Amino acid sequence: MAEEAFAVPASIEGMVDDLRQGLLPAAIFHDREIYELELRRIFAKCWVYVGHETEIPNRGDFVTRNIGEDPFVLIRDEEGELRVLLNACRHRGAQICRVQAGNAKGFVCPFHGWAYRNSGELIGVPARNQGYAALNLEDWSLFAAPHVVNYMGLIFANLDREAVSFEEYLGDYKWYFDIQFALSEGGMEVLGEPHRWLVAANWKQGAENFCGDSSHTQMTHRSVLDAGIIETAAAGAPKEGTGLHIHDCSGHAISIRQLPGEAPFISYPEEVTRHLHPGVLNQDQFDLAKRSLLQNGTLFPNFSFLHIGLSDSPQKPQAGFLTLRVWQPKGPGQMEIWNWVLAPKEASLEYKQRAYQVGMSSFSPSGSFEQDDVAVWPGVTRSAGTVFAELNKVRFNYQMGMGDMSSSKPLADWVGPGVVNSTNAGEGGLRTFHKTWYERMTNTKVEICDHD
Repeated sequence: MAEEAFAVPASIEGMVDDLRQGLLPAAIFHDREIYELELRRIFAKCWVYVGHETEIPNRGDFVTRNIGEDPFVLIRDEEGELRVLLNACRHRGAQICRVQAGNAKGFVCPFHGWAYRNSGELIGVPARNQGYAALNLEDWSLFAAPHVVNYMGLIFANLDREAVSFEEYLGDYKWYFDIQFALSEGGMEVLGEPHRWLVAANWKQGAENFCGDSSHTQMTHRSVLDAGIIETAAAGAPKEGTGLHIHDCSGHAISIRQLPGEAPFISYPEEVTRHLHPGVLNQDQFDLAKRSLLQNGTLFPNFSFLHIGLSDSPQKPQAGFLTLRVWQPKGPGQMEIWNWVLAPKEASLEYKQRAYQVGMSSFSPSGSFEQDDVAVWPGVTRSAGTVFAELNKVRFNYQMGMGDMSSSKPLADWVGPGVVNSTNAGEGGLRTFHKTWYERMTNTKVEICDHD
């Protein structure tokens, strides 16, 4: 059934009026109809992250990934080309790859033995002369994502043949996005294999959180603040002058914490910062990185990043690292979080081991920050699924920093793109995420000016 056949669910009809008031229907975090439409109008239409080039450095290397809930094989074929192949035999649809990672020149379907090159080309069919004599093998290659791009080592795919280019999709957000991956000449390197785990919460919970939910850290992550694992400046109460919220940036958003007058450089030590140079970045981008304690953002729909310095002990120095997150949908009330830890490629092996250890101690299935978040996010999904919420058309409040709620106004002389506030006491990034979500779900454009 084509996605056009799926009507916009009644629970979000008129949602544009809610967005203008900074309200959000609870149903979007639980409704099955909404979820089914998301798979078709968001995950089948947007650019979705599927892996990093350093995960598959050699010809034949592959990993299995999902776009929405559809299974794919990300592979580097014999010509070195990156391909994203639907993990389904063209004969009867059985999965041709049943392991998470490996190296292969091709795949043989375990059902009837159809054989494919690692480029997806069909090269063999059992009993062909007896039963498939007229079959044209060229017509039966594995289905593949029509668009695949390698952007600074990040591999994104898009299933929509009419999709705009990745650079156009990124838009002005490129100014901030590039900072995360181009601070050194060699770029960022994935450390170890990605971790993944299931959480009983809707995928949008994590995606919106990384758009700039700065006010949750002082409460949700109070235990790590009390333990001294992170400084108050990096995760304490939001206030004027220490944080930047940047939203309405080509549909994406980012949050930045700074130390006024200082250059913490995301807590990277000198042994790492000596490798960091503007390179392809301009001086304004590079200077912003130097002033930053942390930067976190979400490229719509479900790819988030957090560039931060943390420690696994108050007695040890902080170590900067980059964590990438994919909020993989697994139904309206469940997601699978995928997590990668990265460090600058030029860093020493000793530092990379330290960065990986710190990353795992904070943002992983057993990480201190992770345990805090996944303790509260499922409650939102449960509340959204109550009969009371349905019968009373419950709306959640996303008005923080909006209009008369705050005296802070967007900076007029900011050097980068987007709408920028010098306080992180706002939810403009979260409203940007849901505005983009609504536009994608309804195939409409929405003009909302009353942001913080």
